[in-house]
Amino acid sequence: MPEHVVASELLTKREIDLLRRALLEWGGPARCSDQLAVGIGFADARDLLDQCRRLRDALGNDAPLHAADWARTLLAAEIVFVSDLAGSGVEWPTTTGLSDETTIGMLRSIQRKLATTVSPYYGRRPSE
Repeated sequence: MPEHVVASELLTKREIDLLRRALLEWGGPARCSDQLAVGIGFADARDLLDQCRRLRDALGNDAPLHAADWARTLLAAEIVFVSDLAGSGVEWPTTTGLSDETTIGMLRSIQRKLATTVSPYYGRRPSE
């Protein structure tokens, strides 16, 4: 697997759009603690917000991402979608316009497609 991979080589446009939207949620209704941000692979909550902007831009520009960035992106999207304590949770359909059913289906597809790319980080904190 190459060290850096562009989104269009792995995902559909709809899947990329979902990840970009999920990263945007961290700057809106989601509430991330420093501890959670560190667990996702960021330095702290401020870094999560900064890196989410960078990752959104990279996905939008089809720029290559390192496997650790793919792992952070996926984990951040999973948490912001599901968690009502830290993420958007029950407000997800309201804030994104995407139903839970559509989102979970797309997330499962993304998980399958990213499995090889993010596999070095299974059970580990994503870091380069």
